Amino acid sequence: MKMRKLGAQGPEISALGIGAMSFANFYGAATEAGSHAILDLARDLGVTHIDTSNVYGMGQSESFIGSYLAANPGARDDFHIATKAAITRDSAGNRHFDNSPAHFESELDKSLSRLGLDHVDLYYCHRRQADVPIEEVTGTLDALRQKGKIKAIGFSEIAPSSLRRAAAVAHVDAVQSEYSLQTRAPELGLVQTCAALGTALVAFSPVGRGLLTDTPATAEKVAGLPFLRSNPRFQSPNFEANLAVLQGFRDLAAEMGEPTAALSIAWLLAQGDHVIPIPGTRHTAFFRELVRGTELTLSADDLARINAVLPVGWCHGDRYNAEQWEGPERYC
Repeated sequence: MKMRKLGAQGPEISALGIGAMSFANFYGAATEAGSHAILDLARDLGVTHIDTSNVYGMGQSESFIGSYLAANPGARDDFHIATKAAITRDSAGNRHFDNSPAHFESELDKSLSRLGLDHVDLYYCHRRQADVPIEEVTGTLDALRQKGKIKAIGFSEIAPSSLRRAAAVAHVDAVQSEYSLQTRAPELGLVQTCAALGTALVAFSPVGRGLLTDTPATAEKVAGLPFLRSNPRFQSPNFEANLAVLQGFRDLAAEMGEPTAALSIAWLLAQGDHVIPIPGTRHTAFFRELVRGTELTLSADDLARINAVLPVGWCHGDRYNAEQWEGPERYC
């Protein structure tokens, strides 16, 4: 397994991580046994990084990881574990963001309990609270680092300008953002700013929520998943248009003799040594296809052919709807 540093000051972790939202029920029913099978295979294949959150399945993802670590005492040394906090709901069930020190520490303590750990390796602010300066949030996370409860700090879905402000207070080890062949916005400054500041860019949804694979979701499956059926890229006519464009990419992968998902991962890894994709899956066979992407080295000609079939801006539909856009920072 190829290894990459988690930012300029961080440890080496696998070039591919596990997006453990798949251990919740976000894209379909997840089971403890199935999640443990992915973690078993990860250890066999040298995948060391696990990315979870307190809100994935309302703690289910963390609990599944925790039960695996409890059942496999030596596994803790094999994994680099990240989790997040800041997304919460009020008494009426409305989602909002809490960047207070009390929230971060109390939610961290709950996460540590579910995971069965005394610290996590990376702790993210999952979403910015608009009326709290990012400098204050950075100070809050850094204080937890100084306490030894976390080893590194990160932010999810922030703009390059916000990263620069945060980095003026303390080193930011990682920024998490959606980045793939169908979501190229990070190239408008985030990829570059992370590289300049020694911050890892952790790329979630690197295979486009399944679109950048050989087996994209059917219309029937989309209809059964609340997030996808409300997402513009999976709504008609965008969905049909995207599938049609992507046939050319699947044909290219077949011509190259590789799974489409592997080619998607290999493309991302070629965008910078600080880029670390974290795909999620509930299926071990597909996990092997994702790991295959770390074994590919794409030539300049390969990259040109990929960009020819999927030029910047090819994707139909915004990546989020209006409600989903609450929290992530847009930038230009």
